[in-house]
Amino acid sequence: MKYIYLVKKFRSFVAIMLFSLIGTAAVAQSDYTPYSYQFYQKLNPDAYSTKTNLHTALKSSLLGDSLLKHDFDSLMNYGNDNKGSNKLFNEHLIDIKTPGSTFYADLLPDFVIGNDFANNKTTSLASLGFQIGGTAGNKWYYNVSGYASSAIFPEYLNTYINQVGIVPGQAYGRTLGQGSSEWDYLTAIVSYTPNKYLNISAGRDKTFIGDGYRSMLLSDYASPYAFFRLTGTLGNVRYMVMWADMNDPATTSQYGINRKKFGVFHYLDWSISNRVSLGFFENVIGFFTDDNGQKRPFDINYINPVIFMKPVNNSSNDPDKSLIGFTAKYKITDHITAYGQFALDEFQSADFFSNSGSSRNKYAWQIGFKGTDLLDVKGLNYLLETNTAKPYTYMARSAIEGYTDNGEPLAHPWGANFRELVSVVNYTYKKFDFSGEFDLGRYGLDVDGLNYGKDLFMVWTTPALGINHSDNSVGNYTGQGLVTDMYYLAGKVAYVLNPKYNLRIELSGLYRNEKNNQFNNKTTMITIGLRSSFRTLYTDLASYKMH
Repeated sequence: MKYIYLVKKFRSFVAIMLFSLIGTAAVAQSDYTPYSYQFYQKLNPDAYSTKTNLHTALKSSLLGDSLLKHDFDSLMNYGNDNKGSNKLFNEHLIDIKTPGSTFYADLLPDFVIGNDFANNKTTSLASLGFQIGGTAGNKWYYNVSGYASSAIFPEYLNTYINQVGIVPGQAYGRTLGQGSSEWDYLTAIVSYTPNKYLNISAGRDKTFIGDGYRSMLLSDYASPYAFFRLTGTLGNVRYMVMWADMNDPATTSQYGINRKKFGVFHYLDWSISNRVSLGFFENVIGFFTDDNGQKRPFDINYINPVIFMKPVNNSSNDPDKSLIGFTAKYKITDHITAYGQFALDEFQSADFFSNSGSSRNKYAWQIGFKGTDLLDVKGLNYLLETNTAKPYTYMARSAIEGYTDNGEPLAHPWGANFRELVSVVNYTYKKFDFSGEFDLGRYGLDVDGLNYGKDLFMVWTTPALGINHSDNSVGNYTGQGLVTDMYYLAGKVAYVLNPKYNLRIELSGLYRNEKNNQFNNKTTMITIGLRSSFRTLYTDLASYKMH
């Protein structure tokens, strides 16, 4: 009966999406903040309360829910005492408000100095950015941000950048191989909310789907991409469809050419009750330019906004790759929530429920717990999560069709063929933010030129163990190849100077040890500096390849 109810809801929702462009219902003004786990977890007490029924899995999103809007405003205006120092510590650098519009602008500095003691190396980050944004009436919102950055990274990040050609999650890294990197980073969004049922947005940004720290479906790790997105809400159902324009760089092509690709994403979030929600995900990755440099037009059928338009596909003659997935969330108490994800890339029914280790059975999963007020300490939030991706998951029959953007994974940063246990703790006291992360991982690196299932730009039809007449390889297991263990421990203390653009003084420490029978890399680093903005620079990464 619940399935029939959901189908009826979805039909009604599609009709509203098609016609609501002409709606004129009153809409509450929304605020937009780029997704950052560190910031969004501050909203957890109300977002994951058993007394609320909010859609929490789709991020970043306009904070239009009245309850979260109130929490957001409280965070943005903390310490505002209406004194003369507000311009520096509580307001945007330029902040103009009129009865019909708003406009703000900020300079975004990042100046950090540090030392990697294990490798006797001085590290640094020098970045200067800007953001402008505002509203027009109560239906239009816009934000543009850009950064010019240079950095001297610890050795393990330098190795990653030199192999991939990308500063993790940012952009192409220039001056490769010289011990430093330079890059530019740009995001933009324009949002139109004609009524309470529909939001239309376009720009260049990232999207995160899930309730955890990682996502096995769509994360905020890879570089920003151009997109057009429709998000509709009808009662306890929220539905998102997004068309994205992406690329993969020459470093991932056997012919050394840049290639264009596209992604179509559908996600339906159903809040069944105040405690339970389910989500349904679908993606198709296709190419404008294949691995050989041949171009093809966009398939007009992918304009279709209806989910499950193209189920997981085993057909060898289909040029595009699909991925489906599911999310679930259960609020055990006001302070404990269980959540999970399952991503299904491809499967062969004859081997799916066996222990044969078939290379055709490609899937990933996540199980986690998160909560607030740990040990009855207000503001002490926590998360414990495990993630696993089978070998060859997210791979395709050609490199360009892999589940990637700009040389990096669209889901979990580690690619595939790994297991991970990660715990994150956050505590906020007045203007102080404390955070800690422990990450334990085991993964199998590709070695001796063989494909053991980790590098998403290799093709799954060439497994290291060979294939039989059914394009199948058996005997595969998670962590195969060069078995590598990684231990990662990080902590940060920040004092927030201006919450409007997260201007803060930040002290951080990091310990990372990655080892196998061919190398043992250690990093012990402390950094201090002036930071700003809500963008995330991930450092809890696994090696991309052998080195």
